[in-house]
Amino acid sequence: MPDKLVSVVDDDESLREAIVGLLRSMDYDARGFGSAEAFLAERDGGWSCVISDVQLPGLSGFDMVRRMRELGRGVPAIMITARAGDALEAEADAAGAFCVLRKPFESSALLDCVERALGA
Repeated sequence: MPDKLVSVVDDDESLREAIVGLLRSMDYDARGFGSAEAFLAERDGGWSCVISDVQLPGLSGFDMVRRMRELGRGVPAIMITARAGDALEAEADAAGAFCVLRKPFESSALLDCVERALGA
């Protein structure tokens, strides 16, 4: 799976590093970004999947996913959030999110979403 590049976008550095570490332990090439803007500015891309927090400073995770699609860089997006409610599900669907996980989530649930996203 080394050719499967997964980006992790989260302003919580400890969570971002934990997810990147988990993915690398499973032989994914994973890279972390502290903001949607930093991720979108990355030019060497080649991403297979993106994992992003919904709540980010500046551009939200959902807005980032929409922007990616506008730029022709659409890849499966896994959204993570502490928010709940039907409105969140509707917003995730509208943005084109592949999977939504609510914090706290099990690492096995995240890995399952990543495996399904990469198989899509």
